[in-house]
Amino acid sequence: MESYTKFEKARIIGARALQLAYGAPPLIKVPEKMVNPIDLAELEFNNGIIPITIIRKKHSA
Repeated sequence: MESYTKFEKARIIGARALQLAYGAPPLIKVPEKMVNPIDLAELEFNNGIIPITIIRKKHSA
């Protein structure tokens, strides 16, 4: 898994949680009693299966 800044991680989890809240199918088996889309998105992130890519611009010095 790539190394993400805390801001990138928050953005990825937030975007995925929004998708889940609007009815996107989960990419993992949902644990029993887990209904919060943020918790589910964080679980997907920690398992490295969220299909979101971060593109960083390279700055020249």
